[in-house]
Amino acid sequence: MVWIEGGKFTLGDNDPAALQIESPAIEATIDGFYIDETEVTNAQFKKFVDATKYITVAERPVDWEFLKTQLPPGTPKPDDADLEPGSLVFTPPNHAVTLEDYSKWWSWTKGANWKHPQGPGSDIKGKDNYPVVHVAYEDAEAYAKWAGKRLPTEAEWEYAAQAGNNNSKFAWGNELNPQGKYMANFFQGEFPYKNTHEDGYERLAPVKTFPPNKFGLYEVIGNVWEWTTDYYRPDTYAKYKTDGMRECHSPKGPKDSYDPNDPYGTKRVIKGGSFLCSEQYCSNYRPNARMATSIDSGQEHLGFRCVKDK
Repeated sequence: MVWIEGGKFTLGDNDPAALQIESPAIEATIDGFYIDETEVTNAQFKKFVDATKYITVAERPVDWEFLKTQLPPGTPKPDDADLEPGSLVFTPPNHAVTLEDYSKWWSWTKGANWKHPQGPGSDIKGKDNYPVVHVAYEDAEAYAKWAGKRLPTEAEWEYAAQAGNNNSKFAWGNELNPQGKYMANFFQGEFPYKNTHEDGYERLAPVKTFPPNKFGLYEVIGNVWEWTTDYYRPDTYAKYKTDGMRECHSPKGPKDSYDPNDPYGTKRVIKGGSFLCSEQYCSNYRPNARMATSIDSGQEHLGFRCVKDK
Protein backbone atom coordinates (compact mmCIF):
# COMPACT_ATOMS: atom_id res chain seq x y z
CA MET A 1 0.00 0.00 0.00
CA VAL A 2 1.00 3.63 -0.47
CA TRP A 3 0.67 6.27 2.25
CA ILE A 4 -1.29 9.32 1.05
CA GLU A 5 -0.61 12.41 3.11
CA GLY A 6 -3.81 14.31 3.81
CA GLY A 7 -4.45 17.77 2.46
CA LYS A 8 -6.80 20.10 0.62
CA PHE A 9 -8.03 19.68 -2.92
CA THR A 10 -10.90 20.51 -5.24
CA LEU A 11 -13.55 17.79 -5.31
CA GLY A 12 -15.56 17.82 -8.53
CA ASP A 13 -15.19 20.05 -11.57
CA ASN A 14 -16.42 23.53 -12.49
CA ASP A 15 -15.30 23.27 -16.11
CA PRO A 16 -18.26 24.17 -18.38
CA ALA A 17 -17.49 20.98 -20.33
CA ALA A 18 -17.78 18.80 -17.22
CA LEU A 19 -20.84 16.65 -16.67
CA GLN A 20 -23.48 18.17 -14.43
CA ILE A 21 -23.07 15.35 -11.90
CA GLU A 22 -19.43 16.44 -11.41
CA SER A 23 -20.28 19.97 -10.30
CA PRO A 24 -20.31 22.38 -8.59
CA ALA A 25 -16.81 21.74 -7.32
CA ILE A 26 -16.14 22.14 -3.62
CA GLU A 27 -12.99 22.48 -1.56
CA ALA A 28 -12.32 19.43 0.59
CA THR A 29 -9.81 18.41 3.23
CA ILE A 30 -8.79 14.77 3.43
CA ASP A 31 -7.15 12.96 6.35
CA GLY A 32 -4.17 10.77 5.47
CA PHE A 33 -4.72 7.11 4.54
CA TYR A 34 -3.07 4.11 2.92
CA ILE A 35 -4.28 2.90 -0.48
CA ASP A 36 -3.47 -0.15 -2.60
CA GLU A 37 -0.96 0.77 -5.29
CA THR A 38 -2.87 -1.40 -7.79
CA GLU A 39 -6.35 -2.68 -8.37
CA VAL A 40 -7.00 -5.94 -6.49
CA THR A 41 -5.77 -8.76 -8.73
CA ASN A 42 -7.10 -12.20 -9.54
CA ALA A 43 -4.31 -13.75 -7.45
CA GLN A 44 -5.15 -11.59 -4.42
CA PHE A 45 -8.86 -12.26 -4.71
CA LYS A 46 -8.22 -16.02 -5.09
CA LYS A 47 -6.35 -16.04 -1.77
CA PHE A 48 -9.42 -14.52 -0.15
CA VAL A 49 -11.77 -17.03 -1.77
CA ASP A 50 -9.53 -19.98 -0.89
CA ALA A 51 -9.30 -18.83 2.73
CA THR A 52 -12.99 -18.06 3.25
CA LYS A 53 -14.81 -20.19 0.61
CA TYR A 54 -16.56 -16.98 -0.38
CA ILE A 55 -19.02 -17.14 -3.28
CA THR A 56 -19.45 -13.92 -5.24
CA VAL A 57 -22.80 -12.43 -6.19
CA ALA A 58 -22.25 -13.39 -9.85
CA GLU A 59 -21.83 -17.05 -8.82
CA ARG A 60 -25.12 -17.17 -6.94
CA PRO A 61 -28.61 -17.47 -8.41
CA VAL A 62 -30.22 -14.05 -8.73
CA ASP A 63 -32.06 -13.21 -5.50
CA TRP A 64 -35.55 -12.30 -6.69
CA GLU A 65 -36.59 -10.98 -3.27
CA PHE A 66 -33.77 -8.44 -3.45
CA LEU A 67 -34.07 -7.78 -7.16
CA LYS A 68 -37.74 -6.84 -6.98
CA THR A 69 -36.91 -4.08 -4.49
CA GLN A 70 -34.85 -2.51 -7.28
CA LEU A 71 -37.73 -2.63 -9.79
CA PRO A 72 -41.07 -0.85 -10.16
CA PRO A 73 -43.80 -2.34 -7.92
CA GLY A 74 -45.72 -5.10 -9.62
CA THR A 75 -42.89 -6.19 -11.91
CA PRO A 76 -43.56 -9.88 -12.63
CA LYS A 77 -41.01 -12.48 -11.58
CA PRO A 78 -38.84 -13.67 -14.50
CA ASP A 79 -38.58 -17.34 -15.42
CA ASP A 80 -36.28 -19.29 -13.12
CA ALA A 81 -33.93 -19.83 -16.06
CA ASP A 82 -33.41 -16.07 -16.21
CA LEU A 83 -32.38 -16.02 -12.55
CA GLU A 84 -29.41 -18.35 -13.01
CA PRO A 85 -25.98 -17.03 -11.96
CA GLY A 86 -24.32 -14.65 -14.38
CA SER A 87 -22.96 -11.18 -15.00
CA LEU A 88 -22.61 -8.48 -17.65
CA VAL A 89 -20.07 -9.09 -20.42
CA PHE A 90 -18.87 -6.74 -23.12
CA THR A 91 -20.08 -8.24 -26.41
CA PRO A 92 -19.24 -5.75 -29.16
CA PRO A 93 -21.19 -5.85 -32.43
CA ASN A 94 -19.37 -6.13 -35.76
CA HIS A 95 -20.90 -2.94 -37.14
CA ALA A 96 -21.75 0.61 -36.13
CA VAL A 97 -24.70 0.99 -33.75
CA THR A 98 -26.52 3.83 -32.04
CA LEU A 99 -24.72 4.89 -28.89
CA GLU A 100 -27.97 5.55 -27.02
CA ASP A 101 -28.58 1.85 -26.32
CA TYR A 102 -25.85 0.12 -24.31
CA SER A 103 -27.60 -3.25 -24.72
CA LYS A 104 -26.02 -3.22 -28.17
CA TRP A 105 -22.66 -4.02 -26.56
CA TRP A 106 -23.48 -5.40 -23.10
CA SER A 107 -25.01 -8.84 -22.58
CA TRP A 108 -26.20 -10.66 -19.47
CA THR A 109 -24.15 -13.84 -19.71
CA LYS A 110 -24.93 -16.91 -17.63
CA GLY A 111 -21.82 -18.40 -16.09
CA ALA A 112 -19.82 -15.17 -16.28
CA ASN A 113 -17.98 -14.38 -13.05
CA TRP A 114 -14.52 -13.47 -11.77
CA LYS A 115 -13.13 -16.88 -12.78
CA HIS A 116 -14.82 -16.78 -16.21
CA PRO A 117 -14.73 -13.12 -17.31
CA GLN A 118 -16.30 -13.68 -20.73
CA GLY A 119 -18.55 -16.52 -19.58
CA PRO A 120 -18.26 -20.32 -19.90
CA GLY A 121 -15.19 -21.31 -21.88
CA SER A 122 -13.15 -18.33 -20.68
CA ASP A 123 -10.80 -18.39 -17.69
CA ILE A 124 -8.09 -16.43 -15.90
CA LYS A 125 -5.21 -18.87 -16.39
CA GLY A 126 -1.99 -16.91 -16.69
CA LYS A 127 -3.76 -13.75 -15.53
CA ASP A 128 -2.87 -13.66 -11.85
CA ASN A 129 -1.74 -10.04 -12.17
CA TYR A 130 -4.86 -8.81 -13.96
CA PRO A 131 -7.50 -6.92 -11.98
CA VAL A 132 -10.32 -9.06 -10.67
CA VAL A 133 -13.67 -8.18 -12.28
CA HIS A 134 -17.36 -9.13 -12.01
CA VAL A 135 -17.16 -8.03 -8.38
CA ALA A 136 -20.35 -6.64 -6.83
CA TYR A 137 -20.17 -4.11 -4.01
CA GLU A 138 -20.67 -6.66 -1.24
CA ASP A 139 -17.93 -8.84 -2.75
CA ALA A 140 -15.46 -5.96 -2.67
CA GLU A 141 -16.52 -5.06 0.86
CA ALA A 142 -16.09 -8.68 2.01
CA TYR A 143 -12.58 -8.83 0.56
CA ALA A 144 -11.62 -5.54 2.17
CA LYS A 145 -12.82 -6.67 5.59
CA TRP A 146 -10.93 -9.96 5.27
CA ALA A 147 -7.77 -8.05 4.32
CA GLY A 148 -8.10 -5.69 7.30
CA LYS A 149 -8.87 -2.77 5.04
CA ARG A 150 -11.92 -0.92 3.70
CA LEU A 151 -13.17 0.60 0.47
CA PRO A 152 -12.35 4.25 -0.27
CA THR A 153 -14.77 7.13 -0.17
CA GLU A 154 -15.24 9.00 -3.43
CA ALA A 155 -13.28 11.95 -2.05
CA GLU A 156 -10.37 9.77 -0.92
CA TRP A 157 -10.27 8.04 -4.28
CA GLU A 158 -10.36 11.31 -6.24
CA TYR A 159 -7.71 12.93 -4.04
CA ALA A 160 -5.39 9.94 -4.52
CA ALA A 161 -6.01 9.83 -8.27
CA GLN A 162 -5.33 13.56 -8.73
CA ALA A 163 -1.99 13.08 -6.93
CA GLY A 164 -1.46 16.77 -6.40
CA ASN A 165 -2.46 17.77 -9.94
CA ASN A 166 -5.40 19.59 -8.39
CA ASN A 167 -8.27 19.61 -10.88
CA SER A 168 -6.13 18.85 -13.91
CA LYS A 169 -8.10 17.11 -16.65
CA PHE A 170 -6.29 13.78 -16.30
CA ALA A 171 -4.39 12.08 -13.50
CA TRP A 172 -1.09 13.06 -15.15
CA GLY A 173 -1.92 16.54 -16.50
CA ASN A 174 -4.10 18.16 -19.12
CA GLU A 175 -3.06 16.21 -22.23
CA LEU A 176 -4.61 12.79 -22.89
CA ASN A 177 -1.57 11.28 -24.61
CA PRO A 178 1.42 13.49 -23.74
CA GLN A 179 4.04 13.36 -26.51
CA GLY A 180 1.99 10.60 -28.12
CA LYS A 181 2.38 8.26 -25.13
CA TYR A 182 -0.59 6.32 -23.79
CA MET A 183 -0.88 6.75 -20.03
CA ALA A 184 -3.92 4.50 -19.47
CA ASN A 185 -5.93 1.64 -20.94
CA PHE A 186 -8.99 2.96 -22.76
CA PHE A 187 -10.83 2.41 -26.05
CA GLN A 188 -9.36 3.65 -29.34
CA GLY A 189 -11.13 3.36 -32.68
CA GLU A 190 -14.84 3.30 -33.51
CA PHE A 191 -16.79 2.58 -30.36
CA PRO A 192 -18.05 -0.05 -29.65
CA TYR A 193 -17.37 -2.27 -32.65
CA LYS A 194 -13.83 -1.50 -33.83
CA ASN A 195 -11.11 -1.27 -31.20
CA THR A 196 -7.73 -0.47 -32.74
CA HIS A 197 -6.09 -1.02 -29.31
CA GLU A 198 -3.28 1.41 -30.02
CA ASP A 199 -2.53 1.37 -26.28
CA GLY A 200 -1.64 -2.32 -26.65
CA TYR A 201 -4.76 -3.82 -25.10
CA GLU A 202 -8.17 -4.71 -26.45
CA ARG A 203 -9.68 -5.42 -23.05
CA LEU A 204 -7.99 -5.61 -19.64
CA ALA A 205 -4.32 -4.90 -19.05
CA PRO A 206 -2.20 -6.40 -16.24
CA VAL A 207 -1.67 -4.12 -13.26
CA LYS A 208 1.47 -1.95 -13.41
CA THR A 209 1.29 -1.79 -17.22
CA PHE A 210 1.04 2.00 -17.43
CA PRO A 211 3.08 4.61 -15.54
CA PRO A 212 2.03 5.34 -11.95
CA ASN A 213 0.76 8.75 -10.95
CA LYS A 214 2.80 11.06 -8.71
CA PHE A 215 1.57 9.21 -5.61
CA GLY A 216 2.81 5.88 -7.01
CA LEU A 217 -0.63 4.49 -7.88
CA TYR A 218 -1.10 2.39 -10.99
CA GLU A 219 -4.11 2.36 -13.34
CA VAL A 220 -6.26 4.73 -11.29
CA ILE A 221 -7.46 5.79 -14.73
CA GLY A 222 -8.80 3.31 -17.29
CA ASN A 223 -8.54 -0.49 -17.16
CA VAL A 224 -11.43 -1.06 -14.71
CA TRP A 225 -13.89 1.14 -12.87
CA GLU A 226 -13.39 1.05 -9.09
CA TRP A 227 -15.95 0.90 -6.29
CA THR A 228 -16.23 3.62 -3.65
CA THR A 229 -18.41 3.65 -0.55
CA ASP A 230 -20.37 6.77 -1.49
CA TYR A 231 -24.01 6.37 -2.37
CA TYR A 232 -24.71 7.89 -5.77
CA ARG A 233 -26.79 10.99 -6.30
CA PRO A 234 -26.47 13.30 -9.30
CA ASP A 235 -26.83 16.31 -6.99
CA THR A 236 -24.27 15.36 -4.34
CA TYR A 237 -22.01 18.37 -4.85
CA ALA A 238 -24.92 20.75 -5.37
CA LYS A 239 -26.33 19.58 -2.04
CA TYR A 240 -23.02 20.28 -0.33
CA LYS A 241 -23.34 23.86 -1.60
CA THR A 242 -27.01 24.11 -0.62
CA ASP A 243 -26.14 22.99 2.90
CA GLY A 244 -23.72 25.90 3.12
CA MET A 245 -20.63 23.70 3.04
CA ARG A 246 -17.99 25.76 1.30
CA GLU A 247 -15.47 23.20 2.47
CA CYS A 248 -15.88 19.54 3.43
CA HIS A 249 -13.70 17.56 5.81
CA SER A 250 -13.27 13.98 4.58
CA PRO A 251 -16.78 13.87 3.06
CA LYS A 252 -18.47 10.48 2.92
CA GLY A 253 -21.27 11.30 0.51
CA PRO A 254 -25.05 11.29 0.93
CA LYS A 255 -27.00 9.03 3.30
CA ASP A 256 -28.90 7.30 0.50
CA SER A 257 -28.81 6.92 -3.26
CA TYR A 258 -31.01 8.27 -6.00
CA ASP A 259 -30.66 7.95 -9.75
CA PRO A 260 -33.49 9.60 -11.74
CA ASN A 261 -32.77 7.17 -14.57
CA ASP A 262 -33.33 4.22 -12.23
CA PRO A 263 -35.27 5.50 -9.21
CA TYR A 264 -35.73 2.09 -7.56
CA GLY A 265 -32.10 0.99 -7.62
CA THR A 266 -29.54 1.32 -4.84
CA LYS A 267 -26.30 2.60 -6.33
CA ARG A 268 -22.78 3.50 -5.30
CA VAL A 269 -20.28 5.74 -7.05
CA ILE A 270 -17.58 4.13 -9.17
CA LYS A 271 -14.52 6.03 -10.34
CA GLY A 272 -11.69 6.02 -12.85
CA GLY A 273 -13.19 4.79 -16.10
CA SER A 274 -12.26 1.54 -17.82
CA PHE A 275 -10.93 -0.08 -20.98
CA LEU A 276 -14.25 0.87 -22.58
CA CYS A 277 -13.99 4.61 -22.07
CA SER A 278 -13.80 6.37 -25.43
CA GLU A 279 -13.50 9.92 -26.72
CA GLN A 280 -16.57 9.11 -28.84
CA TYR A 281 -18.81 7.81 -26.07
CA CYS A 282 -17.64 7.91 -22.47
CA SER A 283 -14.60 10.06 -21.73
CA ASN A 284 -14.63 9.12 -18.07
CA TYR A 285 -10.90 8.43 -17.87
CA ARG A 286 -10.58 11.44 -15.54
CA PRO A 287 -10.21 11.71 -11.74
CA ASN A 288 -13.31 13.94 -11.52
CA ALA A 289 -15.51 11.57 -13.50
CA ARG A 290 -18.11 9.56 -11.59
CA MET A 291 -20.74 7.01 -12.50
CA ALA A 292 -23.58 5.18 -10.76
CA THR A 293 -23.64 1.40 -10.50
CA SER A 294 -26.15 -0.90 -8.80
CA ILE A 295 -24.68 -2.52 -5.71
CA ASP A 296 -25.57 -6.00 -6.98
CA SER A 297 -23.92 -5.41 -10.34
CA GLY A 298 -20.95 -7.39 -11.58
CA GLN A 299 -19.41 -6.29 -14.86
CA GLU A 300 -16.43 -7.20 -17.01
CA HIS A 301 -14.92 -3.74 -16.52
CA LEU A 302 -15.56 -3.24 -12.79
CA GLY A 303 -13.05 -3.92 -10.01
CA PHE A 304 -11.74 -2.15 -6.90
CA ARG A 305 -8.83 -1.25 -4.67
CA CYS A 306 -8.76 -0.85 -0.89
CA VAL A 307 -7.65 1.76 1.63
CA LYS A 308 -6.63 1.62 5.27
CA ASP A 309 -6.48 4.17 8.05
CA LYS A 310 -3.18 4.95 9.72
